Amino acid sequence: MNAPSITPLQSELITLHPALADMRRMVCDGMRKKPRQLPAWMLYDAEGSRLFEKICEQPEYSLSRTEIELLEKKAAVIARALGAGVIVEFGAGSARKVGPLLHTLRPTAYVALDISSEHLQESIKTLQRQFPKVPMLGICCDHSQLNALPDHPLLRGQRLIGFFPGSSLGNFEATEAIVLLRHFRKLLNGGPLLLGLDHPKPQARMEAAYNDAAGISAAFAHNLLRRLNHELEGDFALDNFTYRASWQAEQSRVQMELISKCEQLVTVAGQQWLFNAGESLITEYSIKYLPEAALAVVAEAGWHGVQRWHDPADEFSLHLLKPSD
Repeated sequence: MNAPSITPLQSELITLHPALADMRRMVCDGMRKKPRQLPAWMLYDAEGSRLFEKICEQPEYSLSRTEIELLEKKAAVIARALGAGVIVEFGAGSARKVGPLLHTLRPTAYVALDISSEHLQESIKTLQRQFPKVPMLGICCDHSQLNALPDHPLLRGQRLIGFFPGSSLGNFEATEAIVLLRHFRKLLNGGPLLLGLDHPKPQARMEAAYNDAAGISAAFAHNLLRRLNHELEGDFALDNFTYRASWQAEQSRVQMELISKCEQLVTVAGQQWLFNAGESLITEYSIKYLPEAALAVVAEAGWHGVQRWHDPADEFSLHLLKPSD
């Protein structure tokens, strides 16, 4: 296949962000749940994305550092296993992790999907300066709800290589994770997927990683309320909610939540909601997968594991997946 023609240092952004009406519906659906829970992607407006990058720099949060080191160390062998094509990164964020693959694989193009338009645009610009010969496209969207990749010259007729780092699959409960991986199979049209997954660790480490001493994780969660106030006419009093991250061993996950300090009536998305004292609003989960459990999930979604790479302590894995049929 011939690589699409594009001028170096030229990147493009396509915006498919959920409409405000869809956000209102999702918030109302989430507020009706018991316990209340909102989609994790709502954490990532421009400020939320900035705060998450600070979380990744905290000493307690080793996930990002471990994954980047693993990618840098294994980039050559991973690139050979992936083969040629367009890299499509789901939930790109700062796009720091894809660098070793871009350097070694030299793909025909790089396509980054992320929910925060401002953050995505800045990430693409930064990455384009580092790799001026790689054509780049940003798509602002909720990738879990994207019906198809846009019909774009960089994607048309190309072999697609999926990249889903950061253990972001852990934000989805088991049945949702299976649906998402099936969805990726459709979007990638037969192409492989490189999946990054964090492993379970002792409770103290798990809880410290998501409740850092600097308070960045708490600020990240509270920023969700700030966003709801700004975008969906909310009146959350941020000081009336405290943040907690707790390890749930039976589910192999960290649960992150905002807990109401008192009985209070909150307005958001055009409706009023009563919070009792001690009632929680779950902001996200982070499920941790042992390799065997990961293979069971991906198999049910129609993938099979071809290769696995891990750090020396085997605390994080990169899995190369290919469609089962």
